[in-house]
Amino acid sequence: MTLTQRVLESRVLAALTSPHGVDRYLEQIHPMWAATEVRARVTDIVRETDGEHPVATLTLQPTRTWRGHRSGQYVQVGVEVEAGRRVTRCFSISSAASLPGEPFTITVRSHAEGVVSKHLVNDARVGEIIHLSQAEGDFTVHESAATPTNNHLLMISGGSGITPVMSHIRTLLRDGYDGHANRKVTFLHYARSREDQIFAEELDRIAAEDNGITVHLRYGAHLFDADELRKMVGDYTDIDTWACGPGGLIELVQEAYGDSPRLRVEFFKPPAFATDGDAEGTIVFAKSGTSAENSGANLLEQAEEAGLAPQFGCRMGICFSCTVVKTEGTVRNVLTGETSSLPDEEVRVCVSAPVGNCSIDL
Repeated sequence: MTLTQRVLESRVLAALTSPHGVDRYLEQIHPMWAATEVRARVTDIVRETDGEHPVATLTLQPTRTWRGHRSGQYVQVGVEVEAGRRVTRCFSISSAASLPGEPFTITVRSHAEGVVSKHLVNDARVGEIIHLSQAEGDFTVHESAATPTNNHLLMISGGSGITPVMSHIRTLLRDGYDGHANRKVTFLHYARSREDQIFAEELDRIAAEDNGITVHLRYGAHLFDADELRKMVGDYTDIDTWACGPGGLIELVQEAYGDSPRLRVEFFKPPAFATDGDAEGTIVFAKSGTSAENSGANLLEQAEEAGLAPQFGCRMGICFSCTVVKTEGTVRNVLTGETSSLPDEEVRVCVSAPVGNCSIDL
């Protein structure tokens, strides 16, 4: 670590720049300067498919604070959708594993209700700065060219669930996992049509090459069929398998595998800000003398809806810029599901949702 890095990441400097944090000041000087947060510049955008729900791949050059990723991981992406409002969603990384500071790609399908996905696919431009978390998730592969085995690997994906699986495939091919020494990969993917197929040309090339990877593409209303899979690979419950896709597909795969420990699955759901009965009570913003009925959203969003303008940074629960004191009540961490009812505790309002009555110093 350089002297500059040690200074920028020191507790002393953090205290001097409180409550905004050193990254707030660095960002004003240069958007790609950061001490702890991760940001990235969009350097390329490629349209993968068109139609009702188009898909695009964005190449991102992160700040030096990016620690890299393993294939199969995902990243939280935050974009400014309107003045002063940042919205965050998770997207799988589609490129091969990266090292610290290296560029990587995310491949995003635009959904009608998806504010972030629509922006990234339809409105993002080269040069735009977006906010990131570090890579997360354990949908990872233990195989590598450096630690070769004779294992047969099985990848199953549906729709945009192909993105983390392609990260696996691209990493294995890049690093020399090429089918020698009886190593092989079977890749089964489901899509609505050839026109909706993400990475179609690349998959054709992979299927045509002598690389130990067998590609099976299924289009239309074709559902996962355990008997078909058994004909392809034999006793699949004894094969290390990675499956990612819509909930319906994953349910069928899980049913077919039973309690086999060889299956790993991944699918994303938006964080549940409240469960039954949670969106009740009143929130008191003590310093401003304002109160509002609890909608179940996080405290930051509810404060903004009430006309307040709290300090915030990443809106992902990473930078602690939005930390305030909760004087009374219970909050749930929307990332972990954990609840806390301690009085006079500091909470990050961007990832804390009130459970019933709550009072905070805003």
